[in-house]
Amino acid sequence: MSLTAALAERIVHSQPDAAARDAAREGVRDFLAVSWPVLQGQVPDSGLPALRSVYGDGSARANALLLGYASHALDYDDFHADFRGHPSVVILPALFAWQQLQPSELDQFLDAYAVGVEVAGRLGLAVSQQHYALGHHNTATIGTVAAAAALARLLALDVAATATLLGIATTQASGLRAQFGSAVKPLHAGFAAERAVSAAQLTLAGFDGKQDGVIDAFISATSNGQAQPEKLIEHWAQPWRIVAPGLEFKPFPTCAGTHSAAEATRILRNQWLASGKSLESLLENIIEISVAFPPGGDIAASVRVPTNGIEARFSLEYVIAAMLMYGDLRLQDFAEGELNQEVMPLAAKVRRMPDEGAPPDAINPALRFHLVTITLRDGLQMQHHRTRQQSLADAVDVAGKLRAALQQESSLRQQQLLNSSELANSAHLAQLTQLLA
Repeated sequence: MSLTAALAERIVHSQPDAAARDAAREGVRDFLAVSWPVLQGQVPDSGLPALRSVYGDGSARANALLLGYASHALDYDDFHADFRGHPSVVILPALFAWQQLQPSELDQFLDAYAVGVEVAGRLGLAVSQQHYALGHHNTATIGTVAAAAALARLLALDVAATATLLGIATTQASGLRAQFGSAVKPLHAGFAAERAVSAAQLTLAGFDGKQDGVIDAFISATSNGQAQPEKLIEHWAQPWRIVAPGLEFKPFPTCAGTHSAAEATRILRNQWLASGKSLESLLENIIEISVAFPPGGDIAASVRVPTNGIEARFSLEYVIAAMLMYGDLRLQDFAEGELNQEVMPLAAKVRRMPDEGAPPDAINPALRFHLVTITLRDGLQMQHHRTRQQSLADAVDVAGKLRAALQQESSLRQQQLLNSSELANSAHLAQLTQLLA
């Protein structure tokens, strides 16, 4: 059996369990929290109005693109380690867009979501870390295939049709990290969702496409000779990847590659304040801040001197400085538009110092860490080491994140959204689909 056929068999016949469905519900709540402020115009974003002027026909493809963009626009959405990308912002826009076209039952929707995340994680492992290192944006490339897999499951296609849909989607999979720091990065999520929907529509229309060899070619062509195609299908759903390693929900609206650095900085800040000293005395006496990490550990957080709020999301320097100053990473400091210039003088004191003695990040991103050292004028040094695993061990309050995103809504509207986000039944799914339309 070919690789594509074997994958299609698993998409069609595997059955997500209760744990996978519960994880999917939590993923939908986080998705709503990160997309709602953009959809409702509650934060600065010039991209969505521009996109609506081009993709305003109300079609399923247009709706998928708009929702994909909006949910990734703040860079506040979930992450998956095996995928090395953001699965929900490509899978859920495609599923919700199709729900508007042809409603399905709740369990069918949740199962399709879980299957999509499974494909995202497995394809991420199959193409290896080289896929990202070569310059591909996994959310855009692998995400297109994952969203297509989710739609194949939602539509209850047979194995042959699923293979056709996967092939049509895979040949469209593209997206470059070179667009990071611009509105095109979140548009990548929209493009992926749109391509998945169009691939599903072409398949249902009977359009001919290769059922074998396309996914194999994609893996081979985009992994720099380090492909591991067997990881696409072996030990499928043992456990489901939406459960383990699971969706990682973001505590901050910045690149995930900055989070342990931000947390280490906050710990140092809190220690200083707990000693009875003022924040002003700390900020005034800093002469240098160094941040160490495994070689290549800043490949995503690559912006050293940001020029706008979007670029700031990918800047270790800006993130560390903002955390020291405010004790949190505030959405307004990373929104579209001008930088918070108060942060920049302190950010200029941050130095990157890759730890050449640590294993390269490309070998195992799960071992990523940040060591933040603050040096003061009197020679005193404060230092804290924070690992990625320590960051992940601190659970994110997704329900609280959603409530914060709905603060500008009326009490009645808030309750309506919170109730429907529970996804206890198919009526909740229908309500949420309508609210997101």
